[in-house]
Amino acid sequence: MDLLPLVVSSGWASGVNAYLVVLVLGFADRAWGLGQVPDVLARTDVLVVAGLFFAVEFVADKIPYVDSSWDAVSTAIRPTVGAVIAVLLAGDVSTLEQALYAVLGGGTALASHGVKAGLRLAINTSPEPVTNAGTSLAEDLSVAGVVLLAVTHPWIALTVVLLMLALGVTTLVLLVRRIRRGWRRWRTREPGAARVDAP
Repeated sequence: MDLLPLVVSSGWASGVNAYLVVLVLGFADRAWGLGQVPDVLARTDVLVVAGLFFAVEFVADKIPYVDSSWDAVSTAIRPTVGAVIAVLLAGDVSTLEQALYAVLGGGTALASHGVKAGLRLAINTSPEPVTNAGTSLAEDLSVAGVVLLAVTHPWIALTVVLLMLALGVTTLVLLVRRIRRGWRRWRTREPGAARVDAP
């Protein structure tokens, strides 16, 4: 039963930062010999590749507009990693169960990726770069925290993930509405300003 919250939690985390999920699971398995984490994730070559990509994402994710471009590139990668990790975590189960866990892990990753990418687009409308870096650091800390919580207290991690997903969707909807209102106000104000300036 603990497999379900572990798959959902790692899927959510993969949608935010897939490479960090691999690193945290791999190093946690090396440190504590976790039975629920597949040994392949703790292999040196896997950790080195994940570490290199994480380093690139760590920098790209903190630069306005570069972060959104990186999110666009990662649209196929993050859900795929979420699905693969789900299948690895499922281990020796039936093919049907593996497929269901893959859909669950990949689907959760796609949902959290969509929220992350949407929030970043909204944040990029802000003229200062501090918000991007702060948001990115908060995301990295959340991913590491959720993954560690998932391997120790999976049901608590699932509750946290569902709350964060709901909060993210709500925030995104509110931000999109606010941006649209501001855009409409700006467009209707422009013609009026032009008429005032006209002789």
